[in-house]
Amino acid sequence: MRIVVIDGQSGRLGSQLVEGLLAAGLAENNEIRAVGTNVLATSSMLKAGAACGATGENPVVVACREADVITGPIGIVIADALLGEITPVMAAAVGQSRACKVLLPVNRCRNLIVGLTALSRTQLVEAAVSQIASLCCENASESRC
Repeated sequence: MRIVVIDGQSGRLGSQLVEGLLAAGLAENNEIRAVGTNVLATSSMLKAGAACGATGENPVVVACREADVITGPIGIVIADALLGEITPVMAAAVGQSRACKVLLPVNRCRNLIVGLTALSRTQLVEAAVSQIASLCCENASESRC
């Protein structure tokens, strides 16, 4: 399976996701691809151990077409989120992708998600990695979200 991690700003959340996926052993039979909205985010995720990476709007579009799983902050599906780093084209590419999306709720940048329990970033990453691991196990039966 191709797991695409999309992040912006400093890439800290994306780096934590990549590290968590690697620690869970998901790089053995799956490709972990980092796509940043800026060079710093991509570089951070590559340093964390992503197999490959790219930066910008078109790489987001291409990666979303090829992905089995897309993960990152929930802002990646909201145009102008991440302080404007998510373009409308990027948000549409993520939203329209047939990939299963594992999005982490981040209550920042004027996008508030209600009804969620307050979890630390580490707990959110652990929950996302666990969900992605389940999806990878289900891949043998060709299931999709």
